[in-house]
Amino acid sequence: MTPAMTPVKVGVIGIGNMGWHHARVLSLLKDAELIGVADLDPDRGQLATEQFNCEWYENYESLLDQVEAVCIAVPTLLHHKVGLNCLEAKKHVLIEKPIAASQLEASDLIAASNKANRLLQVGHIERFNPAFKELTKVVTNEEVVVLEARRHSPHADRANDVSVVLDLMIHDLDLVLELANAPVVRLAAVGGRSGDGPMDYVNATLGFSNGVVASLTASKMSHKKIRSLTAHCKKSLVETDFLNHTLHIHRRSHEWYSADHGELLYRNDGFIEEVSTTSIEPLYAELEHFLQCVRGLETPAVDGQQASRALFLADLIEHAVDHPGEGISLEKAI
Repeated sequence: MTPAMTPVKVGVIGIGNMGWHHARVLSLLKDAELIGVADLDPDRGQLATEQFNCEWYENYESLLDQVEAVCIAVPTLLHHKVGLNCLEAKKHVLIEKPIAASQLEASDLIAASNKANRLLQVGHIERFNPAFKELTKVVTNEEVVVLEARRHSPHADRANDVSVVLDLMIHDLDLVLELANAPVVRLAAVGGRSGDGPMDYVNATLGFSNGVVASLTASKMSHKKIRSLTAHCKKSLVETDFLNHTLHIHRRSHEWYSADHGELLYRNDGFIEEVSTTSIEPLYAELEHFLQCVRGLETPAVDGQQASRALFLADLIEHAVDHPGEGISLEKAI
């Protein structure tokens, strides 16, 4: 365990889009000493060494000898191999979502973490979005009926090795599981592909044992980014915008009217509250949390087991889209 005043020696494996941001934030954190980055691209590696004042390693195994913790941001299909190697080398691991490409691979990573007695944290970054943190506070005093999540993006060159469910919807699966806090008892999904690659638009409906229903839509067919989660409650409606870190609560008021000589001048049906949130970058908060977990001062917000639940649902949703009409088994505890 790293002493409280000593920075944690950490490395980043994979410096594509997300890995680059990991390196950027770690280079700024006082609790971290960014030892190096590992990537097969020498040009990008050289740029990282100049920008973040760290070493570049073409082979990530060489980096492992120098650090006590790693952030893994390689393509999803490599999560299993790279994650296992890091855990077997007894390094604390923060791995980008989804935890792995399959339930079997996720189970391997969880077992390796337990055997090595090292952290396995999964980068479900929206847990650290200031708007979501405020949303969890609001709904503790509300009776949630329906959760409605939308996550749309334009087509991009990144994450084209997996479906829109594993790339985008996986975030909202994790969030609705956290908010509903009950087993899933019903699941239905439709979607498809705009081309020959993985599915790129999906709508899924989940029914929970406590009566909550969640509707999730993920698409790469949009011309703009949308990241929203709305909680329909019995006495209010709570709108969350993850891109702008905003939260608005719509409430009904006791109706009252203003009239002049029998003519209605004003009617008040309700009001909107704007909840203040912090301006902290979610990745900054997530990495600070990871460093505190490495020190043993906190426990992971999303560990391997929690991330595996979201992956299990993602697998079922993909199966439902590809095999319409087949029954969906929810026998496993989610």
